[in-house]
Amino acid sequence: MTFQAKYPTPEHKLAAETITEFFTTHYNLDAVLLVNSCARGRATRDSCLDIIVLAQPTLLQSQRPQLETGWEKFLATDATINNLKNAGKYSVVHLDFVDGAFVPQERDEAAGPDGFELGIGNFLAYSVALWQGSNYLPSLKKEWLPYYGDELRAQRLTMVREYCLNNLHHIPLYIERGLYFQSFDRLYNAYREFLQAVFIARRTYPIAYNKWIREQVEDILGLPELYNQLTHLFEITHFESREILDKAIEVEGLLQSYAPAPN
Repeated sequence: MTFQAKYPTPEHKLAAETITEFFTTHYNLDAVLLVNSCARGRATRDSCLDIIVLAQPTLLQSQRPQLETGWEKFLATDATINNLKNAGKYSVVHLDFVDGAFVPQERDEAAGPDGFELGIGNFLAYSVALWQGSNYLPSLKKEWLPYYGDELRAQRLTMVREYCLNNLHHIPLYIERGLYFQSFDRLYNAYREFLQAVFIARRTYPIAYNKWIREQVEDILGLPELYNQLTHLFEITHFESREILDKAIEVEGLLQSYAPAPN
């Protein structure tokens, strides 16, 4: 899947070009990437401009203080950045420095999905390179695309399923105690972990677990029938009832159907 930058306003485009010129002129980097809505042609004038500055780990570590200080000054004084702020209601720049070292992190058992697959997907699979100064970006894509190895995949799928089921199986205990808001929180986190498991099961990188759900489930995963099953999960008529538990049972059934345990 190949993407091409599509900016919703001239201000978005000019800001992206100015930011790219600033970093590539003053620092030793590997790539500047456009990510998220503008990279996928989904942005509106109110969308933020998401930029990734990519540098190899040792290179980024040696320059990070200068990069952060330089960017803060540039952000505060550059006219194109100020013009972008006035283009839409929330049209600001979100910029991150990334070293390309994708490593799963420790996660809380009740906090919902981690960002491991999200980082790889948004930075490598769904990004647009605005500038490349080395072979580092192509080497990362060769390593991680179209998907990571089967051994890690089986480990990740097993882990995500366990976290999802853990959240779901706490819900009846909380319902018994009248902890409906805590039950809903567990349901929402389990739902996002279910999506994470489905993407892993299908060897596909996600964009997000809380937005662009229709685009991802129908267009990227090719599962329109699943999207139809997801749209009513949070339609709850009586909050202080067993409805949340009924939804949890639905999510567990979807997990077993769309992301079964690896063999």
